[in-house]
Amino acid sequence: MSSQDDEPEYRVVALLLISVIVLVVGAVLGIGVHKSRGAASSGAPTAAAAVAAAPAAAPVGDDASVVVENGVVKFYFASGKADLAPGALNALGDAIAAGKAGKKLVLSGFHDTTGDPAFNAELAKQRALAVRSALVGAGVAETVVELKKPEQTTGSGNNAEARRVEVVIAP
Repeated sequence: MSSQDDEPEYRVVALLLISVIVLVVGAVLGIGVHKSRGAASSGAPTAAAAVAAAPAAAPVGDDASVVVENGVVKFYFASGKADLAPGALNALGDAIAAGKAGKKLVLSGFHDTTGDPAFNAELAKQRALAVRSALVGAGVAETVVELKKPEQTTGSGNNAEARRVEVVIAP
């Protein structure tokens, strides 16, 4: 008699324990999803830290890329194009935070020595404007973004390295 009478109580306790476990797991997953969505929409620097940890190497091909090196975000562009590389907003995480805090962000466009100098200067400007648009789209006030005049790179670097825009947080 006692074993049959205790069985319903064990079922109730087991059901309560399972319910509590499901609620806790659901809450943890919900918080995790909420935080990851919040981080993605705010351009959190966690992804920027991952990009910054990667070795900073100048591009050698004709693909767009982005590198964070010593706190400077460098956007490299494909020849003749002003399209940002995938992961651009992630790499700009620290710059976006600084800009939202009112710090000045200085964008410098560079171009190589091949082709028409006037076309290259205009393309460097369009690339810098694309980066500025990404910053403004992420919530940075346009007044804290300063565009420097496009510069021609005549150093020993390759042409892929010369096709870049640098974002520097002013001191």
